[in-house]
Amino acid sequence: MRRSVGRTALYGVLFGLATAAVAEAVRPRGGTTVLVDWDDVRLAAQSRLDKAHIEDTRLTAVGLGYRSLADKLERPLLNFVGPLPKGSVLPQFVALDREGWLDLNLAILRRAVDPVVESGRMPNSLIVEVGRAGVNRYVGYMLAFLSRRVLGQYDPQLMSAEPMGGEGLYLVETNVEEWQHHANLPDEDLRRWLILHEMTHAWQFAAHPWLRPYMEESMSVLIDSVTRRRPGVARFAAFAGVLPAQWRVMRQVQGTMSVIEGYSNLVMNQLGSKLLPGFDQLEAAYRQRSSGKSALEVLIWKLTGLDLKLQQYQRGEAFCKAVYERYGMSVLNRVWDGPESMPTLKELRNPAAWQRRVDAEPFARRAKEAR
Repeated sequence: MRRSVGRTALYGVLFGLATAAVAEAVRPRGGTTVLVDWDDVRLAAQSRLDKAHIEDTRLTAVGLGYRSLADKLERPLLNFVGPLPKGSVLPQFVALDREGWLDLNLAILRRAVDPVVESGRMPNSLIVEVGRAGVNRYVGYMLAFLSRRVLGQYDPQLMSAEPMGGEGLYLVETNVEEWQHHANLPDEDLRRWLILHEMTHAWQFAAHPWLRPYMEESMSVLIDSVTRRRPGVARFAAFAGVLPAQWRVMRQVQGTMSVIEGYSNLVMNQLGSKLLPGFDQLEAAYRQRSSGKSALEVLIWKLTGLDLKLQQYQRGEAFCKAVYERYGMSVLNRVWDGPESMPTLKELRNPAAWQRRVDAEPFARRAKEAR
């Protein structure tokens, strides 16, 4: 009996302590806060970066070398994919080290994420501080992980304040140089190969003025769906990403991004095989790099969903290659006619169905106009 009473008293004390701890954790501390602190994110990422810093003078010289290579590749690229609109030019390349890539992508993330986190301000409390610290470290560690993997990037300045001007093409020289030495790759061919890929991205946006506003509008819809004031359940569903309107837009964006990446890979490989003596070696090394991940890297890719993104891009490349080989570049370039010409996720698996649809659309429009 005494043992039972003692146990009950102990449970009561523990329950009281737990209740006090929870009360202290959620107790408002004055003011409001957001769930991401970008300075802490940067510090978390920097703590995971190695010391492979490249001096600014060398980065500038390397960037000039990129631009010289790009100048020589632009004409063959445009002959293959199509011309630029009159007055349009492709942005110039810049060389980055890993820390420079981190700063670039922190700025890109802030453009997209700040409207969401600002709208979700919460009262200050211990539990919010702990949650924010976890988010900061997670984002920082993921950026640090990617900073060691990314070879090149095109920033189309989506969601940017006007006037435009920060659009840019980048190679992460630290990673390019490391991969070159590790796989014993020809230095100039490697950089020309990567430049072809990123220049194709710049052409996609420069030659098709509908693409940037379409992507921005899609992002705005997604952001609005989680920032708009609505009843609690619907707001939670929006943050969880399960609202039907969100799902439709996300599927459209996934299809478009798959084509954007797959098309660039197709161009990089088709032109690369013609222009680069070391192309076969580059392609074999890239396949090895993509498949030769450590167990930890595989886990990180799965936990972050990056493996799903990679599968989407592979599907986009398979789609573009199938259309190009069966119908030619003029038919493949129909994807750039407008948002309605982009393949759906289902059509990415069935290029012939996409071709039949886009081929039938002009006839349907003419028939409708004639009635």
